[in-house]
Amino acid sequence: MRHCSVQVRGLLTRDELDRYNSLMEVGSFLESNDRYDLAYHVQKEVDLLIMPAIERLKDKGRERDRATAEYLEEKRRQQLAAELAELDNEDDD
Repeated sequence: MRHCSVQVRGLLTRDELDRYNSLMEVGSFLESNDRYDLAYHVQKEVDLLIMPAIERLKDKGRERDRATAEYLEEKRRQQLAAELAELDNEDDD
């Protein structure tokens, strides 16, 4: 059975995490009994179960990217304002 990443597991709700752990336990049991044909179906269920958490992780990444872009734009504006103020000061001299 393939586990999902720690980041994805951290974004699972309590119910999703309980179901995930149960499915992984069942899948491990099936694999230990060489029932890979059935473990495949359990893995598919795990893959479907973690999809909402993957979307939440993507949303967090997009939010972080937006915040970074806003920060960089504000920094660029401040730098431009400082350069304009410096030019005005040079013109006054």
